[in-house]
Amino acid sequence: MIPAALRPRAVGTWTVSLVHYADRDGVRGQHFADHDEHAGEPHPTAYFCWLLVGAAEVVLVDAGISPGRAAAAPGLRYRGSPVALLADAGVGADDVDRCVLTHLHYDHTGCVRELPRARLVVQRAELDYWTGPVAQRIRREHWLRTPADVEHVARAVAAGRGTALDGDADLAAGLSVHLVGGHTAGTQVVRVVTAAGPLVVASDASHFYENLEADRPGPLLHTTGLVHAAYDRVRELSAGGPGFLPGHDPGVLHRFPALPGSAGAVVRVA
Repeated sequence: MIPAALRPRAVGTWTVSLVHYADRDGVRGQHFADHDEHAGEPHPTAYFCWLLVGAAEVVLVDAGISPGRAAAAPGLRYRGSPVALLADAGVGADDVDRCVLTHLHYDHTGCVRELPRARLVVQRAELDYWTGPVAQRIRREHWLRTPADVEHVARAVAAGRGTALDGDADLAAGLSVHLVGGHTAGTQVVRVVTAAGPLVVASDASHFYENLEADRPGPLLHTTGLVHAAYDRVRELSAGGPGFLPGHDPGVLHRFPALPGSAGAVVRVA
């Protein structure tokens, strides 16, 4: 049973909550491609998944880092598995009907195998890249993927328990995904209609608010031009609503209240 605090009150809208499952210290030079005199200043990173609840469906956007991968990650302060944190807030793994994977980096796929009922949604360009020969040859990217997670997604798509999309698609009334690329070969963002208007879960299409707002990409990217185009697309998709949610900006936590009883791990956004 989904908690009443997470259910939408207006017909045809969704609620949006984020799951804050980890943090890491860092400096600005690690997070922006064009270093400047502020490159050595502290710039922490937060790690999120996003829970979307509609009248008839529960959707998880991304699946975080697995406990095993977290234990081996230097400097990561792991608050717990996103699935476990959601369960503490009253949302069980069996409640999730669909999991939209914005891209297939390790910190977005880690608990995908813990969602027994969820149908997976990924862009074909993303899945083809990480299962194809080119990604195997680019050694500097190997740390960004967890092969078992990618294989699980590929098997789910092949078995009809997942969908590999070729571009934008409407998933349900008030919920759509949009291929933007840039950060990875097939990065997608999620547009959701809330009571306050359209909101975009940008995930790593904009790691921090500053990436998009100051037009400053981060260093981890697949195609620079598409990163800038993704910023424009996020602005367009979120026009008239409360804006967008970046993938790793701890500033999000100061803008919205935590859900009672979640120990600050689940934050209601809209």
